[in-house]
Amino acid sequence: MTVFKALLHDRAGSAAVEYGLIGALVSIAILAGILQLAASLSLDSIATLVSDAMK
Repeated sequence: MTVFKALLHDRAGSAAVEYGLIGALVSIAILAGILQLAASLSLDSIATLVSDAMK
């Protein structure tokens, strides 16, 4: 039981874990944004925009 109490009061690595979680959440948000952008822009629409711009 004293081992668990010692672990509860130990704060040595808590900041690193918090920064890791924040980094993971930011990565997920960026990935979700990229996937949403990719879904809204298809390759056909990009090719059409480029070909129309070159005329």
